[in-house]
Amino acid sequence: MDYTDFIQMLLEDMESPVSSGEKNIIRFREPRHFYACQDRLQMLHLRYPNMPGIQVSDLLKAMIAPFPVSSRLMSKYHDDLIIEEDTQMQVHTLVNNKVNQSPGIPYGVKQIQAPKAWSTSTGYRIRIGVIDTGADYYHPDLRQSLAKGINLLHRHLLPLDDNGHGTHIAGTIAAANGPDGMIGVAPRAMIFPVKAFDNNGSAYVSDIIQGIDWCVRNRMHIINMSFGMKTKSKALLDIVGKAYTAGISIVASSGNDGKRRSIDYPARYGQTISVGATDRNRRIATFSNRGDLIDIYAPGDKIISSWTRGKYHEMSGTSMATSHVSGSIALLLAQNPDLSPAEIKELLVATATPLRPRKGQSRVVHTGEINAYRLLREGIKRKNNPS
Repeated sequence: MDYTDFIQMLLEDMESPVSSGEKNIIRFREPRHFYACQDRLQMLHLRYPNMPGIQVSDLLKAMIAPFPVSSRLMSKYHDDLIIEEDTQMQVHTLVNNKVNQSPGIPYGVKQIQAPKAWSTSTGYRIRIGVIDTGADYYHPDLRQSLAKGINLLHRHLLPLDDNGHGTHIAGTIAAANGPDGMIGVAPRAMIFPVKAFDNNGSAYVSDIIQGIDWCVRNRMHIINMSFGMKTKSKALLDIVGKAYTAGISIVASSGNDGKRRSIDYPARYGQTISVGATDRNRRIATFSNRGDLIDIYAPGDKIISSWTRGKYHEMSGTSMATSHVSGSIALLLAQNPDLSPAEIKELLVATATPLRPRKGQSRVVHTGEINAYRLLREGIKRKNNPS
């Protein structure tokens, strides 16, 4: 591969007058080609500091080009590169209502029996990467629960939440403000906000790739992904696979389309733990995707949690369900840190509470609603009596 020629063609594409918004993920079949081109780009950035940034993922051996790549470049280097058009995705939320006071211990946290587990585990020192819209670092319920994280949209800034969704997810996972505020599923776990989504709750696949890359390099135990899209992405599949191989449990929301045989990506990938939503009656929420592709269900209907500016909101969606699962896994890993992602998924299903069918709904459901107490108890038993 002619590195100098490749970089020159890339710079020409960058300067072409094209429609804004289109991005591409450029992956290198040979790692040495990636590193050589990365070195040359870094040298150019030193020489021309105002040159538009081309982000990279070391884990995926990929460059993120914030502009269209020409057919000329693709044709010349088709044997050396895999080029995928970047696509957008959204957070998985439906309803958003303000509430006037803290929920204390929210109904979902009680429904999965997390309080019964707290005498044994509170998720202490478990590191959770929440790839979302950021978090409110000034919320009284989250001050003890948030680490620095990263802002992928503005890397020199804290990952502050300008939407609310990420703060809501963080609260359900690990809010910890005692009797006067809200308590999440794993109040001693540590959340690392990874801001990949903008104030509209939108992100590109490339943002998620960089977020997962950051989570792997910074040794997260769990990655919470409360978002999705309808289309496949080979690059996203591969980076999820690398995180899974690194021993990280990846918890992903299934989507809010009420479908019976289809769920969104990345929850559809087998390396993730795919989550559907239930309501207060332990029935599958009407909006939730469902079926054999769901690994576990959790409360996701009318969930009250933290919000920006120290407030609270009620939200519904499989996003909310996913945060209950991430918190429960944190309780488990704090007591049995040697469990693999595959073992955790198997334990989730084995210890789940059976669901209640809706009228006209089949009673045969291959999985149930997460039970944090049973999950923890079974995990400790397995640690003390390894097979």
